[in-house]
Amino acid sequence: MVNADHALTFRFTSSFHFSPKHSLVLYYAAERPVRKDSLLEKFADGTDQFRDARFKLIPSIVEGYWMVKRAVGTKACLLGKAVTCKYFRQDNFLERDDYIHAFVAYFDVSFTKCHKLMGFSTGPRSRATHWKQTVLYLEDVLTICEGETIIGSMTVAPNKKNPRDVDIMVKYSLSGRRCVVLRVQFYKMR
Repeated sequence: MVNADHALTFRFTSSFHFSPKHSLVLYYAAERPVRKDSLLEKFADGTDQFRDARFKLIPSIVEGYWMVKRAVGTKACLLGKAVTCKYFRQDNFLERDDYIHAFVAYFDVSFTKCHKLMGFSTGPRSRATHWKQTVLYLEDVLTICEGETIIGSMTVAPNKKNPRDVDIMVKYSLSGRRCVVLRVQFYKMR
């Protein structure tokens, strides 16, 4: 989904908050320019009403109990009719005003003192490794709007009692139209 230099031609991000500990984040990316008069171009450059009338979620349980598959069903839901969506469009991306209930952390490693430069990334756009991204759930659900920015920092250190554990401290703040928060949260990763 990315070019060799990791630059996306176009990206659409949408996240959904179901409960304090359950979420769904969707990333759509194009590595080539979006064709004129294509449905994606109309979606990206169209009005919110156009997007709301076309952006569907189609549930599908690939593996699971019959009862769960039956309860979830397969009927498509027009997102714009189910929830209020406000979109934010820039040159190469489209996002929605939305809720933030977690941060996702990952790392990149470069071995620069070798004969041959080597490294890898655990990021969502990189090739899969046995390392995974870490989800850090927030105590508060944040509502973020167009043009707003969350400012923060993360500190990672070995746990003093067990060096195999990792202590994580996240400081973040948001001074938005719908949400104002300043918080420090602590996590332990085993």
